[in-house]
Amino acid sequence: MLAAKTLTSFPSSFPLTSKIPNGKICRPNNPNLSFPSPPKFSISAVAEPVQIPAFPDSLTPDQLRVDVLSESLPFIQKFRGKTIVVKYGGAAMKSPELRESVINDLVLLSCVGLRPVLVHGGGPEINHWLNRLNIQAVFRDGLRVTDAETMEIVSMVLVGKVNKTLVSLINKAGATAVGLSGIDGRLMTARPSPKAAELGFVGEVAQVDPSVLRPLIDNNHIPVVTSVAADNLGQAYNINADTAAGELAAALGAEKLILLTDVAGILEDRDDPQSLVKEIDISGVKKMIDEGKVAGGMIPKVSCCIRSLAQGVRTASIIDGRVPHSLLLEIMTDQGAGTMITG
Repeated sequence: MLAAKTLTSFPSSFPLTSKIPNGKICRPNNPNLSFPSPPKFSISAVAEPVQIPAFPDSLTPDQLRVDVLSESLPFIQKFRGKTIVVKYGGAAMKSPELRESVINDLVLLSCVGLRPVLVHGGGPEINHWLNRLNIQAVFRDGLRVTDAETMEIVSMVLVGKVNKTLVSLINKAGATAVGLSGIDGRLMTARPSPKAAELGFVGEVAQVDPSVLRPLIDNNHIPVVTSVAADNLGQAYNINADTAAGELAAALGAEKLILLTDVAGILEDRDDPQSLVKEIDISGVKKMIDEGKVAGGMIPKVSCCIRSLAQGVRTASIIDGRVPHSLLLEIMTDQGAGTMITG
C-alpha cells in the first residue's frame, strides 16, 4: 500500500512569478512585493483491490448472447475458409419456419467466414405442380418415374421456381446467392440410370466440373444448385439431390457434407429414437448396413456419404432438419444435430 504524502510548502526552486501593473516581472526576493503563504494541499494515492462484480444467477439476454458468441469462437476458427456443402430438403423445405431457420443459418455461417454451398431438390413442389396439371406422379423403389412430360415439369419447378425462391430468400437475409442447375457451366454431366428403361429420365452424375462455382465461392457468394443435369447430347435428367450434393462436395474438396433429413440420424435400433449414433466411421456404418440396422431410404444417404468421404471429404453428417437451427448445432457445437460419419 502506498502511504499518503502531504506537501506543506513549495520547494525552494519553485518558480513563482507575478505581474505588477507596469508589466514588469518580479520574483519573491523583491522586497517591494509580498506573497501570501502558499496553499497547503495533499495528494493521496492508495492502492485498493479491484472488485469484480459477481455474475447474477440468470444472465441477461445480452450477456447470454455474448457468452454464446464467445463459445462459438473455436468452431469458427476450425471451419473459417472451409467449404461446407449442404443438401436441403425434407421438412426443412416444407415448413416456412424451418426454411427461415436454414436460410438464416447459411447466411450466418457465410458471415463468419465459412463457404457454404446449398444443393436442393424439391419433390413436394414437383408433386404439387404435377397434380395441378393432372399428371399422375409414379414412384418405383422410392425413385420418381420421369417421362419426357414429367421431366419438363421437373425442370420448370426446380430450376425456375424452387431455385430462384431460395436465392431470393438468401439475398433478402443479407447474403449474396447465385442460382444454378447442373446444366449451367457443365457443372454436372449426367448419364442415364441403369434402370432407365423403368424410370425414364432419372440420371446419375457422370462428371463434375466445379470451375463455374469456384469464383462464386471465392467472392463470398452462396451457390444454390438444383439437381437437374444434362448428358453430352443435352438431354436433361432428374438427379437425386443427395447424390448431387455428395459429388459436388467431393469435387470441391469440401471440409464437410451435411444432409438435412426428416430423421434424427442413424439409429442403432430403428425402433428406438433414443439410440442415435452420434459418430461412426466408414467401416462401422458398413457393418450396420450388413446387419440390417441401416435400411430403406437411409441406405442411399449413407452410401452417398461413404462415396464422398472416399473421394476426400473430411466428414459427412446426416442431421435432423426438423430441429430449428440444426445447421448451427451441427457445425458450432460438440453435440451436433445427428450422425457424423468419418473416413
